[in-house]
Amino acid sequence: MTFKFRYTLLLLFFGQLLLAQQKTDPNNQSEELGKVTWFRDYDTALEIAKKENKDVLILFQEVPGCSTCRNYGHNVLSHPLMVEAIENSFIPLAIFNNKKGKDAEILKKYKEPSWNNPVVRIVDHRGNNVVGRIGNDYEAITLVQRMMEGLQKRGAVVPEYINLLEKELLATNTQKAYYRMSCFWSGERELGRLPEVLSTESGFMDHSEVVEVVYNSNEITKKELDNYAKSSGMSLMDGKKSYRPSPKDIHYYLQQTKFIYLPLTELQKTKINSALGDGRPTQQFLSPKQKKWLQKIKSSSEVLFTTDFLEAWDKKAKEMDAI
Repeated sequence: MTFKFRYTLLLLFFGQLLLAQQKTDPNNQSEELGKVTWFRDYDTALEIAKKENKDVLILFQEVPGCSTCRNYGHNVLSHPLMVEAIENSFIPLAIFNNKKGKDAEILKKYKEPSWNNPVVRIVDHRGNNVVGRIGNDYEAITLVQRMMEGLQKRGAVVPEYINLLEKELLATNTQKAYYRMSCFWSGERELGRLPEVLSTESGFMDHSEVVEVVYNSNEITKKELDNYAKSSGMSLMDGKKSYRPSPKDIHYYLQQTKFIYLPLTELQKTKINSALGDGRPTQQFLSPKQKKWLQKIKSSSEVLFTTDFLEAWDKKAKEMDAI
């Protein structure tokens, strides 16, 4: 090994070490920051944003902070898919609004108040605002939609997993419907295609195979859903009758694949199952981390199909960290 090569390796090593020191550790950081890995130096974040052709997502946060700040960390900045969206589509930067030094300088640059509730800005590599400032709004849906707007302004395609996250957050008014068909496997496949359908479940009602559908009633009416089901050879069942699920048949196509070892939201399960039944691509429904995990899955992995999404995510993360 030549001296020049060794010197280059040392420069790369210390460069990476320095970069790591400029980031927060989601396993050991203040709860106000959620589970996102944040850069802490403004100039570094802008430099990386230019290099990677991304925008910078700046969190102006009080650390340690009040209950509003802590809740924002827990309720908005800790959902796995939200974390994935922030870390993969943007350069995350945290500026503490109750500290001196460089934090105070950036606070002044953007005319942000000190000792304040969370504020989010998305800026380009020159530090210019890309979308409107998020202030006095602590809803997850606002952050997701602002990120989507930022990506679209850059001419970037919004990843499908972020679209699904938006759909789940918008689903504040859901309803259930039940449909009978000759085979509930195909019923789930057909009904799961609809963008407004949030989840499907195979089961029985009056000794007939049925599918329970949860849908966003703000996006589709019951009549429209009924008409779609009828056009696919299904008949409406009375929801007041006794219904019992059939666990071994729920998302049947998905259950035959390695997807059972992944943490998936109910919406992801529904869309992936439908796509598998149709022979359509499925990778677009996964986040970058989920895709990596899928490639590394072994037959000895724990089945997470029926496990709560957040619990399953933690389990899979620990499993993959141990490899």
